[in-house]
Amino acid sequence: MDHFLYRDGALFAEDVPISEIAAAVGTPFYVYSTATLLRHFRLFDEALEGTDHLVCYAMKAASNQAILKTLAQAGAGMDVVSMGEYLRAKAAGVPGEKIVFSGVGKTELEIRTALEGGIRQFNVESEPEMDVINAVALSLGKVAPITVRVNPDVDAKTHAKIATGKSENKFGIPIARAGAVYAHAASLPGLDVIGVDVHIGSQLTELEPFRLAYRKVAELTETLRSEGHDIRRLDLGGGLGIPYTRSNEAPPLPVEYGQLIQEELGHLGCEIEIEPGRLIAGNAGLMVSKVIYVKSGEDRDFLIVDGAMNDLIRPAMYEAHHDIVPVLEPAPGVEPQPYDIVGPVCETGDTFAKQRNLAPLQAGDLIAFRSAGAYGAVMASEYNSRPLIPEVLVQGDQFAVIRRRPTFDEMINRDTIPEWL
Repeated sequence: MDHFLYRDGALFAEDVPISEIAAAVGTPFYVYSTATLLRHFRLFDEALEGTDHLVCYAMKAASNQAILKTLAQAGAGMDVVSMGEYLRAKAAGVPGEKIVFSGVGKTELEIRTALEGGIRQFNVESEPEMDVINAVALSLGKVAPITVRVNPDVDAKTHAKIATGKSENKFGIPIARAGAVYAHAASLPGLDVIGVDVHIGSQLTELEPFRLAYRKVAELTETLRSEGHDIRRLDLGGGLGIPYTRSNEAPPLPVEYGQLIQEELGHLGCEIEIEPGRLIAGNAGLMVSKVIYVKSGEDRDFLIVDGAMNDLIRPAMYEAHHDIVPVLEPAPGVEPQPYDIVGPVCETGDTFAKQRNLAPLQAGDLIAFRSAGAYGAVMASEYNSRPLIPEVLVQGDQFAVIRRRPTFDEMINRDTIPEWL
């Protein structure tokens, strides 16, 4: 569910007409719904009610500080994967004790920054990383809380580029080696080994891969406890998918996911952390674009829009589907026609959809790309020297620009010309 609905033939974001935002900020732009963000966070929080838990928003999905502050004020922690994300979370007012630091390539500077600024835990991905965290912690006179990320070799049945829990993936340590790795961690005086971490991928549309992974985590937890390790926290990652189409085949609900966690892990008495990102932010955002031209080709018509692959790269990178809808609802009985919907970037890959059926459109019409709140603005670039597009947050009948569009001069003047030129 989201809060982007038609009223009297016009698409609204909560109580604000999309066309009103377009007139104020220009196109293309991203727009997010506060009500949708909060609803989706609370679904996860309520799914784990009765369990000691923390929902840590995976901020790589959408990291604007206004979004982070909205979720933090609702009680969310943050899952970060870089120093930049850590500092963004802190700038948004998130306390260090609610920030989890994940990622396979943490540098000494990132580790030091997090230890000095406060951190809930590091999710450690390798023995060399473990040794570096230990050394940095000892140099600061601190003890670093860690979990060890294990790779359970479970097929998440998702896109190959976002699967993370198979043996061939770069993430975590093989679960078969966990005993030796935990023994090594316990020998390092700068570490406090508090738990187990697992994350098998993103955009999972069924629960069985989670069940298989969590059963392995439960077995491992009991084994580690028998070997003397005080395992008191389980970080279960994120990955629950969202419906990118308006079909009847929806992914499992957070409440069903919560029930599975209780069934497979509830008997262990551990604190539970989960790190949803896409499901909180994905359907909470649209990208709005304007038709520049309608072009007739040899065997198809093209809608050329002012949004491009540099603004929303998911279709080019993952062959991802986004529902595309007109901002003004077509009149009843209007026959749709197929279009290839493309942007102005000088790449054939700058194609959002092929032969997508839409009501006839013309230059100047607005369209909205649904489910664009996650991995949209955060993955945008200035390819073809196109400025990053604005982000807008709506709350009820109010909206605010939370990242403005830079001017061309601001974009160009970031370059520095050497003296010899």
